[in-house]
Amino acid sequence: MQSIFPQGFSALVVGATGAIGGAWVRHLQQDPACSEVVGVARATGGGFDLEDESSIERLGRALADRGPFHLIIDATGALTIAGRGPEKSLAMLDGEALRRSFAVNTIGPALLLRSLAPLLAKGDAVYAKLSARVGSISDNRRGGWYGYRASKAAMNMVLQTAAIELQRRNPRVRVVALQPGTVRSRLSQPFARGVEHLLEPEESVAGLMQALGALPSKSGAHFIDYQGQEIPW
Repeated sequence: MQSIFPQGFSALVVGATGAIGGAWVRHLQQDPACSEVVGVARATGGGFDLEDESSIERLGRALADRGPFHLIIDATGALTIAGRGPEKSLAMLDGEALRRSFAVNTIGPALLLRSLAPLLAKGDAVYAKLSARVGSISDNRRGGWYGYRASKAAMNMVLQTAAIELQRRNPRVRVVALQPGTVRSRLSQPFARGVEHLLEPEESVAGLMQALGALPSKSGAHFIDYQGQEIPW
């Protein structure tokens, strides 16, 4: 199947030093169809802070001359923040922890989308954000993980809303929420016990890239896993 990405396409990976972000950079560097991959992270490539709006605006301006990009991957986000993991009950809810979860998983990525969407190439292009299956409201059957679930569900709504707007100007842009699977990383290590298939980052990214390359254009955003299967919102 022919990929939607043209020969010589350019890519941007935000969060390029994380387990999945780093795997994205390596995968794209080895892709003969990709002519350039730009990787940025909090400590490199100009730097940014998801809790600092001005730094995100500076990042967008710094990257303006590097675009346009056919593929933008936002691999940012956090499950454990300031040493606090996901809540298992209502009694564990903490206002400051909830605020920071939304800051890192929703507000910061939404501002990244605002700054980076203008750098997307015309025609077939993809803006993809790492999400999580636990952000699916209709798939929530186990409860718990209040802040992480809610912040990911909120970001999914941002992506759906942005897709509608961006497609008014470019009907062939795809906006995608990505479920990478449970990937071997520092983020997943405390929660990986009992996982039937713990993915290596490279395996997850290879599946996601294949899925993105075959993704049809449609009205609104996609929510898919690393095998290309649609996830209910």
